[in-house]
Amino acid sequence: MSWNPAIEPGCPDEVSSDAIETLIIPRARDIGGFEVRRALPAPKRQMVGPFIFFDQAGPAELLTRQGIDVRPHPHIGLGTVTYLYRGDFHHHDSTGANQVIRPGELNWMVAGRGVSHSERTTATARTGPSSLFGIQTWLALPDSHEDVDPSFEHHGKASLPVIEDGGTTVRLILGNAYGEVAPATMFSETFYADVTLESGSLFPMPDNHEDRGIYIVEGSISIAGQSFEAPQMMVFRPGDKITVAAGERGARLMILGGATLSGPRYVWWNFVASSKERIEAAKAEWRAENWGKGRFDLPADDRDEHIPLPD
Repeated sequence: MSWNPAIEPGCPDEVSSDAIETLIIPRARDIGGFEVRRALPAPKRQMVGPFIFFDQAGPAELLTRQGIDVRPHPHIGLGTVTYLYRGDFHHHDSTGANQVIRPGELNWMVAGRGVSHSERTTATARTGPSSLFGIQTWLALPDSHEDVDPSFEHHGKASLPVIEDGGTTVRLILGNAYGEVAPATMFSETFYADVTLESGSLFPMPDNHEDRGIYIVEGSISIAGQSFEAPQMMVFRPGDKITVAAGERGARLMILGGATLSGPRYVWWNFVASSKERIEAAKAEWRAENWGKGRFDLPADDRDEHIPLPD
């Protein structure tokens, strides 16, 4: 599919360097031989549109019988997005979802009033060496949908819109951009896409969203003559027309954003809420372990263990 997202997208040098409102260097942490880089929340920026949490997982090489095992744990007030470049995860949650996700596919779990889920490397992947590389992010839900019933959607690679033009390929994961709409159910104005750029390609950011950001996964880009290498996130001023140019090695980006929420969010462990009271109520229920009798249950096929509430 060809595209023309802007009649006059402009050249990178026509954009002032102060169009970048916030530059974020992700914080790296090792979780047992596996590196995670967290870009959101950041000290100077809690959210980009509804996106309140943004983690790059890997890249990592796993030996035979090795894998990732994230035991059942809870969420409230958000939607979780899993998108992989390499490897797989087996997702189980308390809505009854039982789904393996592979590269280019989307897992979209809406926690609402409360959900629990686990993510584990599949048994098939553990039979030999494997790779894992992907992005996990949370979207804070607007006030009107914080307490919706939990739900889960899986969308295969073929169902996500792909936009191509010359050296640019865009796979729209969530929301709307460039005249296309992704299939997942959204609760506020959103866009999220996987962008691959060949060397020297020009790429205009969508300009019909209030908040817009770029995360550089691989390679480099330039804006107003200034070069930025992976991994970095930049957030732009509302309304500015932004065009980036890929560096000599090309680039892979995640672009994200949408409408800002009505106010900031409180974040504690895996809980996101518009009030501290909501978080305290969720803490009490997970600590009580009254599975299936309140807001939380455990996944039907992964009930033998769970992550307890932190001290």
